[in-house]
Amino acid sequence: MTTGLTKRQKTTAIFFDEQGDMIEVQTHNTDLKNRLAEYALKYPQECCQADDDEQGGLTFEIRKGRLSFRLTALYSKERCQKCSNLAKKHTENLKGAQK
Repeated sequence: MTTGLTKRQKTTAIFFDEQGDMIEVQTHNTDLKNRLAEYALKYPQECCQADDDEQGGLTFEIRKGRLSFRLTALYSKERCQKCSNLAKKHTENLKGAQK
């Protein structure tokens, strides 16, 4: 979808307060829009689409406790090297299997 918006203008904003029981998610991110839309269809009592800004952005309301934020620690240099080696080995195995 061509919206005329730059990537910088295509944002995701999450709003909630301590009093209410709903979270508002406004997003242009296609993957997140798809995931929220699918969740809203499956669990309409927990999530619903609240708005469409006609520029590619959708707003969803989702019950608190259904949306989580996951913080991950940085990988050590050793772990990065191990992951890199595993990825290279896996790629070599795939190339060998295709022959």
